[in-house]
Amino acid sequence: MKLTKEARRVRIKHGIRKKIYGSAERPRLSVFRSNKEIYAQIIDDNSGRTLASASSRDKGFEATGPKVDISKSVGQILAKKALEAGVTQVVFDRNGYLYHGRIKALAEGAREGGLNF
Repeated sequence: MKLTKEARRVRIKHGIRKKIYGSAERPRLSVFRSNKEIYAQIIDDNSGRTLASASSRDKGFEATGPKVDISKSVGQILAKKALEAGVTQVVFDRNGYLYHGRIKALAEGAREGGLNF
C-alpha cells in the first residue's frame, strides 16, 4: 500500500523526534507549514512549555509577497521573541518537511535574527 504525502511526512517526523529533544538549555524550534501559512515555536520539552512562537497569521504581521519571503520574516520575528525570552541556542525540528524552500527560508531568517543552530 502506498503512503499518502501526509502519512509519509508523519512517519519521517516520528523518526526525527526520536533523535531531537529540546531541553531548557537548547529548546526545540518546531516548524509547521500549511499551504497558505507557516508557524514556528520554540519548545522546552522538559517542562512541555512553549517559550516563543511566531506565525504568518499573528496580529500585526504585515509581510507580503512570495511565501518564501514571508517565511523568512516569520523566522526573524521568532528569533527576536526568542532572544527576549533569553534563548540563543535551539535544536531545529523540521517536522518531516524537506529542508528546502519555506522551511529553509524560516531557518535562515531565524539565524539572521540571532539564533544559533
